[in-house]
Amino acid sequence: MTHHMPSTAGQSDSTSLVLYAQPYDISATGFYFHDYAEYRSKAKTCRNAYGDPVEEYDLQFIDGEPIDCALAAAIGLTQANCKAFFEAVRSWDDDDDKLRVIIAVGDCGYSFDDSTKADDFDVDIYDVESFVELAQLFIDEGVFGSLGDLPYAYIDFQAIARDLTIDYSELEIDGRTIIYRCG
Repeated sequence: MTHHMPSTAGQSDSTSLVLYAQPYDISATGFYFHDYAEYRSKAKTCRNAYGDPVEEYDLQFIDGEPIDCALAAAIGLTQANCKAFFEAVRSWDDDDDKLRVIIAVGDCGYSFDDSTKADDFDVDIYDVESFVELAQLFIDEGVFGSLGDLPYAYIDFQAIARDLTIDYSELEIDGRTIIYRCG
């Protein structure tokens, strides 16, 4: 369930990404790449100082959208999930799908593989600035039931906010505060 997630301009362009494949073989030189096809092509021709093929790389995020950098970090970008990463960057919505996977995999302990879809995860996401704002949202939406005629001024939002920190967590991505709960 996602709450209060405004839509942005849309999907990231994978060509704006710059990644680097750093060989574990210290006698080899790595290479920059922008998509999975370019990675595969350069990896096939990469040789070490002795002319042997290089097989293992540490993939490093160099440049791109902050949400894509956070996704790469959350999934632990490797050779094994590189193709799925590029597919996610190309096809998932920034503010919903990527964020859901960043939280689910990066903070809630779910795993990421070639078949992962953003809606595989039960994560509640709230685009609010603070736990107090989340408490106010929950009161307004009636999450705690009807408060009858109780004046709004008499509600202790600070106490509710402290209680919410037991089941909810806070994350900042690209200067944006997100409060979430893993299902």
